[in-house]
Amino acid sequence: MSTENEGTAVPPAPSAPPVPVESPAASAQGAAPEGGAPTAQIPAVPPSAPGAPEQTPAYAAPMGAGAPEAHGYGSGAPGAPVSAAEAGWPPPPPAVPSYADGGGSGAGGWGSSYEQPAPKRKNGRGGLVAAILVAALVAGGVGGGIGYSLAKNNDSSTDSTTVSAPSSSGDVKRASGTVANVAAKALPSTVTIEAESSSGSGGTGTGFVFDTQGHILTNNHVVAEAVDGGKLTATFPDGKKYDAEVVGHAQGYDVAVIKLKNAPSDLKPLTLGDSDRVAVGDSTIAIGAPFGLSNTVTTGIISAKNRPVASSDGSASSKASYMSALQTDASINPGNSGGPLLDAQGAVIGINSAIQSSGSGGLGGTSQSGSIGLGFAIPINQAKHVAQQLIKTGKPVYPVIGASVSLEDGTGGAKITEQGASGSAAVTSGGPADKAGLKPGDVITKLDDQVIDSGPTLIGEIWTHQPGDAVKLTYTRDGKTHTAEVTLGQREGDS
Repeated sequence: MSTENEGTAVPPAPSAPPVPVESPAASAQGAAPEGGAPTAQIPAVPPSAPGAPEQTPAYAAPMGAGAPEAHGYGSGAPGAPVSAAEAGWPPPPPAVPSYADGGGSGAGGWGSSYEQPAPKRKNGRGGLVAAILVAALVAGGVGGGIGYSLAKNNDSSTDSTTVSAPSSSGDVKRASGTVANVAAKALPSTVTIEAESSSGSGGTGTGFVFDTQGHILTNNHVVAEAVDGGKLTATFPDGKKYDAEVVGHAQGYDVAVIKLKNAPSDLKPLTLGDSDRVAVGDSTIAIGAPFGLSNTVTTGIISAKNRPVASSDGSASSKASYMSALQTDASINPGNSGGPLLDAQGAVIGINSAIQSSGSGGLGGTSQSGSIGLGFAIPINQAKHVAQQLIKTGKPVYPVIGASVSLEDGTGGAKITEQGASGSAAVTSGGPADKAGLKPGDVITKLDDQVIDSGPTLIGEIWTHQPGDAVKLTYTRDGKTHTAEVTLGQREGDS
């Protein structure tokens, strides 16, 4: 599957500070946006609207094989036909100039002179009608006055037929399983991350509180710009902003841990769930800063599990990351990277990392990818182990089989290459694959019960395990199927 990381090269966040979770959203209509905040132009009044002028109809394998460069991860269509009634049929009569003054300076219009009309001859019937109208007007005036007086003097009367909401109605209690309740609890523990390189380039992503010591879990590609002498900040939804530093990053896993400088003492880590127990169809909630719009909450479901994904940012120098991902249709866009994917109880089940894109351009190109309902998250069970290792040593540890595999499609599995990277042996002497009897040309088709259809799928599946784990490999050689027990070795650091 070809995907693309979605958190880099994102346009700068709007200059307005993030809105605190507790603060009501501003609702003043007509206020001019500041700082380049996204706006929508007010459409022109359609010709058929009242008052309009009248118109005439008319990445590297465990042993160093080169990684593929993946592409794909992060206006209005014509309106549907409407009925005659919706379209305003029958058409209105020809527009009449306002106040019927004919558009000139003659009598009767605003700003025109007024001339007392000539008196008309009275007759009996005309006088009767006038009297009745006057009586009706007087009665109406008296009735209106009485009604106003009663309403004013008896506003709190129990006889009123209207019901007023109590003044405490704003304190709405929501059940623990509602999206609003989950979001309200999780948002204070998420941050918007801004990473800037020493040259000034950078982007926006998301992270979440991992522990009370100030560690924030996010994606590697979110903080990559700030690894070597760059600047890193994390902003909470209440507007509090902290400088941060990279503790460790794993390019292959696309996981990174940063730490807040002068971290507050009241940090509340998000609860980590069990991604192995997630089922297709389970509800999901994603939190992030899509296109710099901090504290955005979207919802969806788990649409697939164990989805093999090789992702990158689309640049020529990018190396791929591999995962056996959770797939979700929750809306994920550039800037959501590193944010939590929650279950219906608010526990983190994954780290949002990539999306499938229909666009042909990378995020650094002329076209920018957006959500089409296929988002991918790193399972939290894997990310948790990686984060703990990074906090402990600052370097990632990868499980390996000690063999280079082809990253091309169409091999019917993960084919062990004839030669390794830089001319090295494809099967490491004395390594796990060598001890199990695997040779160049063998095609691995299963790891335990998981079907392997390509090299990237094998790598992603191996990386869901830990060094020292024993796995069963099924492979074909000369048209015959074999199995082998392999104890996974390890490699430290990215290479």
